[in-house]
Amino acid sequence: MALKSVNPATGQTVKIVDTWNETQLDEALFEVSVATPKWAALSFQARAEALRRVAAVLRARKVDLARTMTLEMGKLINEARGEIEKCAWVCEYYAENGARFLADEDIESDAGRSLVIYQPLGTVLAVMPWNFPFWQVFRFAAPALMAGNTAVLKHASNVPGCALAIEEVFIEAGLPANVFRTLLIPAGRVNRVIEDKRVHAVTLTGSEVAGRAVAANAGHNIKKTVLELGGSDPFIVLEDADLDAAVTTAVTSRFLNAGQSCIAAKRFIPVAAIADEFVARFKMAVDVLRCGDPLAEDVTLAPMARLDLRDDLHQQVIESITKGAVAVTGCSPMAGQGAYYPASILDQVAPNMRAYREEFFGPVALILRARNEADAIRIANDSPFGLGGSVWTRDTARGERVARQLQCGAAFVNGLVKSDPRLPFGGVKNSGYGRELSHHGIREFVNAKTIWMK
Repeated sequence: MALKSVNPATGQTVKIVDTWNETQLDEALFEVSVATPKWAALSFQARAEALRRVAAVLRARKVDLARTMTLEMGKLINEARGEIEKCAWVCEYYAENGARFLADEDIESDAGRSLVIYQPLGTVLAVMPWNFPFWQVFRFAAPALMAGNTAVLKHASNVPGCALAIEEVFIEAGLPANVFRTLLIPAGRVNRVIEDKRVHAVTLTGSEVAGRAVAANAGHNIKKTVLELGGSDPFIVLEDADLDAAVTTAVTSRFLNAGQSCIAAKRFIPVAAIADEFVARFKMAVDVLRCGDPLAEDVTLAPMARLDLRDDLHQQVIESITKGAVAVTGCSPMAGQGAYYPASILDQVAPNMRAYREEFFGPVALILRARNEADAIRIANDSPFGLGGSVWTRDTARGERVARQLQCGAAFVNGLVKSDPRLPFGGVKNSGYGRELSHHGIREFVNAKTIWMK
């Protein structure tokens, strides 16, 4: 069996990598287990210096790493370079702040002295997706490694080149051998790794189906998990919004990475007073996006990562139109080679449609019209997901009031919903649980140990 990446722009095979047999997997897990206590014993300063070297390697290799990303999953080359920069940033952020985030905390009690210390759990298994093949990995790896854990990666099967390149970065940066390992295994063998006693916690970014399976097995084996399972983020536009700013950000938020982002705005909820104008302006801005070779600097819409994903998206669109949704623009696969789907808008989305309940993981914007502010909040929260959301209004106090009512992990007022090393990231409801990034993220995979002394 092999892992294969196919260039979604051309259909040509990029890389084929043989998967490991049981002996190879067992050897890797053994080697990581030997490295784990040695890495945990290093000082925060030593681990911080290692992460700074990782950041330097990422920047030095930005051009070739970005190209690998674009060839394997179709990301626009300028977006790929930005992703590598963000990975370097998160490494530097935890190098700078990790020791402070995990410093001992003195607590007043009946003891002569009592305190809480934070110690690494051991080895963290990461099951990661293809849509941000570097950032998703470094988002977990930087805090996990800074805390003193080791890491093993089961990456998406269609980005083996990215998976191996990430391991090479850690090696080139001079980290001790086996502190970070890429496991060349198919998805069907993830449970075997979760069950291994040398693995102590699991983090997954992916689908609800994968999240439920991983959480169930990890729970059975009493291992900590963090799950980020996607979303269908609302983008509320109130009658007093700056429509120019809202439309500009709407285009970026929906069509970045060809719409294949967990925190992309997917459900656009304009109130009745400005709905027609918003949709008209949105269409004008969307129609100028240009599909093409993602390696070209002037292309503004990438292909989707795989043909089967494009087919699944179009089936959601077709079934929603059958139920009464209106195709404003796009909404049909592009002819020719490559997994291209045009920038699309689907209006008049209603509760009886797949577009209302499901995540659309591709370049299709969904319009759910609201009567007023209260109705917009109701529609925004009437979803099984709760990852992010945004509110557009010139009145920031009003924006905060609405943002507080959204059922999600991150609510932005007059801004693009994004992940930032300084802010906690994660969701509620079917979007998962636990947090990545900020001081919240580095404390997910540590033991908060109480020490009491008379």
